[in-house]
Amino acid sequence: QVQSVESGGGLVQAGGSLRLSCAASGRTFRSYAMGWFRQAPGKEREFVASVGTVGRGTLLADYVKGRFAIFRDDAKGTVYLQMNSLKPEDTAVYYCAARDSNWPSLEVNWYAYWGQGTQVTVSS
Repeated sequence: QVQSVESGGGLVQAGGSLRLSCAASGRTFRSYAMGWFRQAPGKEREFVASVGTVGRGTLLADYVKGRFAIFRDDAKGTVYLQMNSLKPEDTAVYYCAARDSNWPSLEVNWYAYWGQGTQVTVSS
């Protein structure tokens, strides 16, 4: 089982950057694929990015490609979401999630463990 805590959210102007962190507990962190999802008010939770275990690659949603990057540090038990060139439409609560698999996935229902979320607000 993985428990995770997100941090790094906040208020930023359009065009700015933020780095979200997700610190996960559990000695088996390195065996879980990790993902970032977001949910804006009145909308469904949507996929942002996912990273597999070592050597299994990453996935990024089309609407963040070229702006966001996901990477993990297994020694620290942490996964990061680097967000650049932020837009007002990126405003949402961002959630970290863990999947009991080596492979990244964009399917929200395939992630069993979720953090509480961190708010990201991008002003125009």
